[in-house]
Amino acid sequence: MSTWVIGYRTSSHRGGPPSHATTRSWFARQWALWSRLLAPLQPLDAPRGCATAFDASWPLRRELTSVRQARRLVTAQLGDWAVSDLSDTAELLVSELVTNALRHTRGPLRLNLQLRDSRLLCEVEDTESAGPARGVADPDAENGRGIELLDVLADAWGSVRTATGKTMWFELRAEGRPGETQEP
Repeated sequence: MSTWVIGYRTSSHRGGPPSHATTRSWFARQWALWSRLLAPLQPLDAPRGCATAFDASWPLRRELTSVRQARRLVTAQLGDWAVSDLSDTAELLVSELVTNALRHTRGPLRLNLQLRDSRLLCEVEDTESAGPARGVADPDAENGRGIELLDVLADAWGSVRTATGKTMWFELRAEGRPGETQEP
């Protein structure tokens, strides 16, 4: 005889004591596989959950002053993480991504930073699903060079569609981190 208890099947034999062996039901396995997709989304106007001390997240307002705020947040956080050598480049590229998000999207924004080993990952999340468009900027133009800046200054960069829009990201490598071996 089998009994179902919240996704688990417990077996017992007639005439004998119930077996303590439990097996997960098909439903419970499927629920575990799909639970990440079914979980409610974290709104962009709230910080993302930080898994470690080397994760940081801030919601940004749809104001022009958010670009300055993002630069200050990045500089302060990189100083706390003792990777100030990345501050200038990260500040410029975050400024570019936040400016583009303010100009070309609507809705809330979120800035995320992660430091893993010797890599800094910076992300700007917004509500527009369309990726960046590479354009040709005139020599006298005041804008249109954001992707070229990412190409030149970032070790890697990209755009990922999300359930709430997209995430523009770039990665920088920290030089001379403690505990690292330098390759010849």
